Amino acid sequence: MNRIILQLFAVGFCFALGHALRCYECKLGVLSVCITTKTTCESGEHCFSGVGQAAGFLDIHMKGCLKEDKCNKTSQVNFPSSSNSTVYTMTKTCCNTELCNTAPGLPGTSALGLALATVTALFVANMV
Repeated sequence: MNRIILQLFAVGFCFALGHALRCYECKLGVLSVCITTKTTCESGEHCFSGVGQAAGFLDIHMKGCLKEDKCNKTSQVNFPSSSNSTVYTMTKTCCNTELCNTAPGLPGTSALGLALATVTALFVANMV
């Protein structure tokens, strides 16, 4: 019986480690309104929450997936891109756990998900 429980735990653990990172995505939010969907990141990407300011006073937000080398940086977006006229600045803060970019500074919940999967596997094993 203990062997079955151990096998279920090992399979669940491998599944939890092997899946792609999912993040919330919001193309552009203004003030505190940012309508989100869920997206799956490519290899080498992390979730990010972006906070910025347009025209020097309007708060804007973004969420999604971002290459690791672009994380935790502030950038300026110009329009047209070749001009010196800054449209907005954006600071993108990254995290690397499942759906961790719910809001800037909030931790992800992947450890909780793994714990729940383990408890469920143990419960099912005891029922069988």
